[in-house]
Amino acid sequence: MRTDPRAFLDELHPPVVFDEIQNTPELLGYIRTLIDQGPRRVGQWLFAGSQEAPLMQGITESMAGRAAILQLLPFSVTETDKVTVLHGGFPEVLARPTARSLWFASCLQAYLERDVRAIINVRDLVTFRRFLAFLASRHGQVLNKTDLAAPLGVSVPTIGEWLHVLEVTGQIILVPPYFENLGKRLIKSPKIYWGDSGLACHLLGITTSAELERSPFLGALFEGFVAAEILKSQANLGMRKELYYFRDQQGLEVDFLVPRPNAGLWLIEAKAAKTVHPAMAAPLFSLSRALPRRSRLIVVHRKSRSLLSTAAVARGVEALDVERFVRELTS
Repeated sequence: MRTDPRAFLDELHPPVVFDEIQNTPELLGYIRTLIDQGPRRVGQWLFAGSQEAPLMQGITESMAGRAAILQLLPFSVTETDKVTVLHGGFPEVLARPTARSLWFASCLQAYLERDVRAIINVRDLVTFRRFLAFLASRHGQVLNKTDLAAPLGVSVPTIGEWLHVLEVTGQIILVPPYFENLGKRLIKSPKIYWGDSGLACHLLGITTSAELERSPFLGALFEGFVAAEILKSQANLGMRKELYYFRDQQGLEVDFLVPRPNAGLWLIEAKAAKTVHPAMAAPLFSLSRALPRRSRLIVVHRKSRSLLSTAAVARGVEALDVERFVRELTS
């Protein structure tokens, strides 16, 4: 293949699927020539890869203007009811949940040895591993690089570099603050979440549903779970990813703000509780009064197995379990 790529490609009859194409980037230039010979014939060459950074480098350099790029995210709750906060959405974990700890440990090892080193030269992988676990303990918090750097004994620029690696490889979600002319002093740093709640649970040492229920991280984990579902729904619909949070220096905070086409702005509070109370809607009311845009106010909560969900929590505020909420996003 590498010694005679033309002969290799001559034996193929499109449509063709190349898996792990990042391992043979030299093929892309020859395939580009074939694409240019018949530009109207689309869908003839499909490329897949498990290492996003080198894959994207090859595609952007060789296939600029010729390729549509789709990101394959973990499963959503709309695709299978096996997706949970504890297990996340990776297919291998959902297929064999009893082996989740082994799979996550193996996945992290491969990620460190392969994906991370494909982007930067991390000299101290032990400290980088500690960084991953430490970052899980900051799941759902406003990002503070100094707070992350000091306990690990590394510099703030190093933390910035490591966060960049996690972001470009799709491991973390950075939710920016929502800015509008509100006449308030606002928090300007993003909030950070692990992209898959199952991986976050693994890094936090949470292995069972009982441990999750007792964990002080349950609320943050559910909040991140909702954030990931919002982004999955936008990606699956071919929409631009738009997700924000709001917090001012007086303490008013709303978990998520989602602009919707022709539907104003959705203000969302994510609550891990299964019982919804009117007090949960208070931040939504406070922020909606300050916003000039039309808003839909929603409290997203976990679903009760035995009792029917409450549809309304207060006047003008809806209470939706996470599965119904995601269906609303995708409808």
